Amino acid sequence: MKPVIFGLSSETITPDERAFFAEAQPAGYILFRRNIAGRDQLRALTDDLRALHGRDDLLIMIDQEGGRVARMQAPVWPSFPPGAVFDRLYDLAPSSAIAAARANAHAIAVTLAEAGITVDALPLLDVRQDGASDIMGDRTLGAEPMRVAALGRAVIEGLAQGGVVGIVKHMPGHGRAMVDSHHELPIVTADEDALTTDLAPFQALKDAPIGMTAHVVYTAWDPDLPASLSASVIDMVIRQRIGFDGLLMSDDLDMKALKGSIPELAAGVVAAGCDLALNCWGRMDDMIGIANLLPDISAESKARLDRAMAHASLVQESPPLDQLLATRDTLLALVPA
Repeated sequence: MKPVIFGLSSETITPDERAFFAEAQPAGYILFRRNIAGRDQLRALTDDLRALHGRDDLLIMIDQEGGRVARMQAPVWPSFPPGAVFDRLYDLAPSSAIAAARANAHAIAVTLAEAGITVDALPLLDVRQDGASDIMGDRTLGAEPMRVAALGRAVIEGLAQGGVVGIVKHMPGHGRAMVDSHHELPIVTADEDALTTDLAPFQALKDAPIGMTAHVVYTAWDPDLPASLSASVIDMVIRQRIGFDGLLMSDDLDMKALKGSIPELAAGVVAAGCDLALNCWGRMDDMIGIANLLPDISAESKARLDRAMAHASLVQESPPLDQLLATRDTLLALVPA
């Protein structure tokens, strides 16, 4: 098995992809809108991926946050709100906000599990900062660390109740970034004391099954390399200071914050301490290069992967989707329009 998550190019596995994936044995896959045409097609695709590898617990992930980040869209699937709505409700009624966030995440999980998707790139634990790039903005759960942690935990719990594994992101915090890491490299110059705010939600949820790194330079910890490529940030900050021992994946290697060839970046994030490299765009040349350059997955990373995916089998009996959505909407209605 190679320590990488690959994207696919279309709505089915192409013959070239099928042959390559069978040989390379990636740890998992990520899906985008280009891979989704409808309910039956999406379930057939995820079933095909599982059959290809003979792994019922195959990591198949998606970015289904709600708001502006949603790969499965209406009218086929429900629309889900961004994180900021739960932050606004928290101002009025913290327990109601937590219940609403949990019900919303549970509803997301029901739709994903029906489609055969096992992992969602949610929740964001980035603490929103005034003046920062809007790439986080209304996607975040707030500007107060313990509020972010409380709502984030509710999201993790709601996803798990529906049989889906959550990912805490973007470690060790993207909330101070002044530019969008999809387009350029953010450099955060905050000192150690200030950065304790960013770390706090991740420390509170250090037992989460999966985490994702940030393509952000933190000069207080490593003035040269973004967290995803920094062995010192991954070891000293994420593993030791935060205390996270779950499965750690990089953010997407194709983001313009990183410089270099995609295969070299994949090798770099794994060498730095990420358990898995994330390569989203399904470009065959890049994927072949990654498979050729990466070592096989380490025993420690494989154990973390197995532990994380065991959470997907802990699904409880779920209420009907409509009931979950109604619970969420009744609670969110407490916020004045």
